[in-house]
Amino acid sequence: MECKCMKNFWIYLFCFGFRMVKFSISNARYIYVHDQKYPSEDVDIHHIVSRKSISKSLFVYTLAFLVLACSIHLYVVEEKSISLVYYCLFFDIFLVKLLLGKNVKKESVVIMPAFGVQLETHSMSGKVIRCFVPIDKILRPVLVECITPMTCYWNLSLIVRGESEMVLVFKKLRPPVKMLVHVWKALCAETDSKEGACTHAE
Repeated sequence: MECKCMKNFWIYLFCFGFRMVKFSISNARYIYVHDQKYPSEDVDIHHIVSRKSISKSLFVYTLAFLVLACSIHLYVVEEKSISLVYYCLFFDIFLVKLLLGKNVKKESVVIMPAFGVQLETHSMSGKVIRCFVPIDKILRPVLVECITPMTCYWNLSLIVRGESEMVLVFKKLRPPVKMLVHVWKALCAETDSKEGACTHAE
């Protein structure tokens, strides 16, 4: 139990630094974090963090470091050509971009009262994709149970005025409903929607 708590602590530190964490829950695949980033306490922030992406990134960076360290050792101790170090450096850069370039680290929901909701997708490469939905266009947040021949999962969507399709809150990750419900309740409170909008889709 103590080992698990320490592991969660390092994941929090890696993803959020020393910001104040209000509440969090986790399972084997995901971590849900409700934190406070901005000076205003009115801004509500929710994160879904992928445990798999964190473990994969640590493995890739460790492998890249070992490759570079071996090349430096060969250059310094065995007096190999300096070009070997450059080749290994370029290989490390290629390896990191290939394996982590599109890997999603976390997805975030930033609820700004009277303004709207900002949806963010953070990749391991540092790239962030943001989508802003004005608060006056959000008709209702809904929890949708999706059933396919192979699996069954829940997602959280926004019914937006003027849009033919619902807007997915978490586009890449599929956290369990026990995590989604916290974000859904926060969105319901901000959009003055009644908590009861659960639907099923096939």
